[in-house]
Amino acid sequence: MQTRTLACAAIGVATLSCSASAAIISFSQQNVWDAYTAYQATSVVTEDFNSIPDGFYSSGFSSSLGGVTWTATATGGLYAQSGLFSTNNPTSLSITFAPGVQGVAGNFFGTDINFNPAPILVQVTLADGTSTILPATSPADFSGFYSTGAAIASLTITAAGSGYTYPTIDNLHFAVPVPAPGAAALIGLAGLSRGRRAA
Repeated sequence: MQTRTLACAAIGVATLSCSASAAIISFSQQNVWDAYTAYQATSVVTEDFNSIPDGFYSSGFSSSLGGVTWTATATGGLYAQSGLFSTNNPTSLSITFAPGVQGVAGNFFGTDINFNPAPILVQVTLADGTSTILPATSPADFSGFYSTGAAIASLTITAAGSGYTYPTIDNLHFAVPVPAPGAAALIGLAGLSRGRRAA
């Protein structure tokens, strides 16, 4: 816990907006999340949903980006419009990552039937079952998470309170660890040795 607090403090106390829960650090400012993930030697990939044509999609929609496949599920299906990704019904939206990622962030929010902002809760769950939750209330709200332990396996957006709320995502960022140069060299050597044995 102390190590995580010091790592957050190293980024700059003036802009700090993160807290540690188990092995998950939560952020509410994108510049702080960006700086932290860069410090952790991760590669950040952004799904802006602009390449997904507007319209309805059945639950279980998948896409791959940066070596990670993300899969979205929601009862009643999913809906894409103008670079936003949402549920087709007022229900929870879940996204799983394969393989898991170390960080995930974005603009997560809810809308009611008339497209007015509605409060939501964003929960991330690690592969070991650890989870944490952040609230969000508007399209401008940023929620970011980084795991210092097990990989992040899933992200779930739910309504905060009662009412008909459609969880929505704009700009889904995820951070994938970059192999150390030594590890990349070992992988290359392993490939060469396999090639020699087969010859």
